[in-house]
Amino acid sequence: MALPLEPPLPPQLARPSPELPEGDGWWYEPKWDGFRAIAFVDGALVALQSRNGRPLERYFPELGFPEGRYVVDGEIVIPNADGGQEFGALQQRIHPAASRIERLSREMPAEFVAFDLLASGDEVLMERSHAERLALLAGLAERGMRLTPGTADRAEAAGWLAGAGEGVVAKRTDAPYRPGERTGMVKVKRVRTFDCVVVGWRPGKAGEDTVGSLILGMYDGGTLRVVGHAAGFRAAQKRELRELVRPYETGERGSADPSRWSADRELEWVGLRPELVVEVRADQVSDGRIRHGAKLLRTRDDRDPASCTVDQLTA
Repeated sequence: MALPLEPPLPPQLARPSPELPEGDGWWYEPKWDGFRAIAFVDGALVALQSRNGRPLERYFPELGFPEGRYVVDGEIVIPNADGGQEFGALQQRIHPAASRIERLSREMPAEFVAFDLLASGDEVLMERSHAERLALLAGLAERGMRLTPGTADRAEAAGWLAGAGEGVVAKRTDAPYRPGERTGMVKVKRVRTFDCVVVGWRPGKAGEDTVGSLILGMYDGGTLRVVGHAAGFRAAQKRELRELVRPYETGERGSADPSRWSADRELEWVGLRPELVVEVRADQVSDGRIRHGAKLLRTRDDRDPASCTVDQLTA
């Protein structure tokens, strides 16, 4: 390749924000639920780099890019029928077997969604403003590149936060591109609350007889299934939760062997009767699960456990 930029190149990052920034000079884009990637294109040659600088092209052989000489920042996603993205299917691609990758690429093809242009021809564009780079990126869209939607209307972006997406990224239109820095860009995640049945708990590591996390479940067609966990408790809260869950214990437990909750990383668990309901807050949901550890808000003595159903995840 003969490009003015080459991998590894750290992508510019967004700093978290509780709300959308106001005022002139902001451009808003939906937050994608995929793999951040920078594509280096030199004619028919393409190198794909992950956020951490690792090569990705072998995992996504179906991705195509308009010919030319350019470097573009974007996201690799697998769309679903509901207009969202299948992050779990994307994770399955990172596999050593080429035959599996090839099969999955046919069954659920990925797409590259571009949102910034870092170089074109022999010119590095990173010192130019975001507005200038976006205008140049539009030229690639005319040749078949899929671009992310965007708007300068904050009210429209606020509607995305209320919808089914993962959140919004706001960018300063006058800002240059700063690799590896959290400047000129903020992200606002869509935060939702859910009522879940506590089906078990995991011991804490900080001290004996403490709760490290609560295993959360919801009913799916009459079957209670695990949808995630709540964690991040304060030291005193870990002891208080131990007393809260004690009356619900069934005596069922597992440690370091397969269990009904083996999809989670830690295998040590204590089972509970499905009677305790809690309200939690989470910022990311995909593949029918709460992606990251949820935050415990309160117990819900007024909620029937059977009413805690998985349709909350898509509401």
